[in-house]
Amino acid sequence: MTASEPGTDPEPEAGPEPQPLAVPADGVPAVSVYAEDIAAAAELLDSGHGAFAIDAERASGFRYSNRAYLIQIRRAGAGTVLIDPVSHGRDPLQTLAPVAKVLDEGEWILHAADQDLPCLAELGLRPPALYDTELAGRLAGYDRVNLAAMVARLLGLGLAKGHGAADWSKRPLPAAWLNYAALDVEVLLELRDAIANVLAEQGKTDWAAQEFEYLRTAEPTVTRRDRWRRTSGIHKVKNRQALAEVRQLWTVRDQIAARRDIAPGRILPDSAIVAAALADPKTVDELTALPVFGGPKQRRQANTWLQAIAAGRADTDPPQLSERQPGPPPAVRWSRRKPEASARLEAARSALTALSDQVGVPTENLVSPELVRRLCWDWTPDGPAQPRIEAFLAENGARPWQRELVGPVLAGALG
Repeated sequence: MTASEPGTDPEPEAGPEPQPLAVPADGVPAVSVYAEDIAAAAELLDSGHGAFAIDAERASGFRYSNRAYLIQIRRAGAGTVLIDPVSHGRDPLQTLAPVAKVLDEGEWILHAADQDLPCLAELGLRPPALYDTELAGRLAGYDRVNLAAMVARLLGLGLAKGHGAADWSKRPLPAAWLNYAALDVEVLLELRDAIANVLAEQGKTDWAAQEFEYLRTAEPTVTRRDRWRRTSGIHKVKNRQALAEVRQLWTVRDQIAARRDIAPGRILPDSAIVAAALADPKTVDELTALPVFGGPKQRRQANTWLQAIAAGRADTDPPQLSERQPGPPPAVRWSRRKPEASARLEAARSALTALSDQVGVPTENLVSPELVRRLCWDWTPDGPAQPRIEAFLAENGARPWQRELVGPVLAGALG
C-alpha cells in the first residue's frame, strides 16, 4: 500500500487477555538524585545503543509549576534509569548536563510527547529527533491511544494501573510509584517498532515523520490573554462588576499559588471564587458564611480575599462579559450572522469526515479545526480555489502531507 492509498488495519478480533506486566524485567532501579548519581546514570545510558525511551512525571493538580519531578529513560544495552531533577539543591541545568549530552545522540521515543517536552526543555533536555507513539496511534486510526491500550493491542502486555495523577513532588517517592514510573518506559522501544510497522503497512510512515518533526520544532503555544476567564462556573456571573471581582480574586490566588508553588485550586477552589463574586460580601462575617470560606484555612486568609473583592467592586473599568477573541465567532452563531459561511463550514466538515473515514486518520489530525473555521468564515469565491487553499494551509503550518490530502477536498467543498 502506498502513501497515496492509505488505509487502516481493521480492529483486531477479541483475543487472549494481555499478559500482565507488573514489574520491570530488571527490577526498579534506584533513583539518581545527586550530581554524581546523575553523572553515573549518564555514563550508563552512554554505554547503550539506539533510541531513548523517555517519560516524565509532574505534579499537576498539586503544584503551580509544570516542572518534571521524575525523569525515566531507557536505552537498549543500558536498561532504565530514574532521575530526580529537583532534590539535589543545585542548578538542574548544570547537574543534568551529562544526561543532556548523551540524549543528544539519538531519537527520543515518548508517548504523548506534547505533555512532556515543555518540562524537559526547562531542564535543558531537547530531542534531536522524535517519535511519539500516541500520535502514531492516532495516525494509524486507533480509537484508543493511551499507553496501556496500545501496549495491550500491539505487544499483548497488560500494564498495571498507575499513579500518573499522583503528587510526584512528594519525597521520598513510594516504591509502588517508582515501579509504575519504570514500567512507563519498559516496553516503549518495542512499542515504537510495532506501531512503526503498522504505519509502514498503511503507507503513512512519511506522514508520521512530518508530524513528529513539526511537534519537535513547534514554538510554545501562546496562552489566551485573559486566563482568569477559564474559572470554572464563570458563566454564572452576569454583570461586569462581579466579573471584576472574579478577576481580582483569581489574580490574588494566582500570585499566592505561584509564590508557594501550589496548584491554585488548592489555595481556593474556583467554585468559591464564583460564589464570592455573586454574593459580594462586605464583611468578614459575610464572607466566612459562604461555602469554603468558613473553613479554618480560609478564615486565616479572609482579609486577603475580602480586600480582593473590594478591589474588584471598586474597579472603574470592569471587564466585558465576553472576551473579544481574534478570528471568527463561535460556529453556533454563524447561521444568523453569516449563513453562507455556515453552509461552507457544513460542507467542509462533511467532506473532511468522508476523507477521515477513507484514510483512517481523525479529522483533527488531518487539519486543524480552527484553520477550517477561519478559512470558511473569510472565504471569497475569487479565482481558483485549490491554490488559495493550499497557500493558506501552508502559511498556517499545515504539513505537506496534510495539504496534499486536504487541499483538493476543501477546494471541492468551497469551490
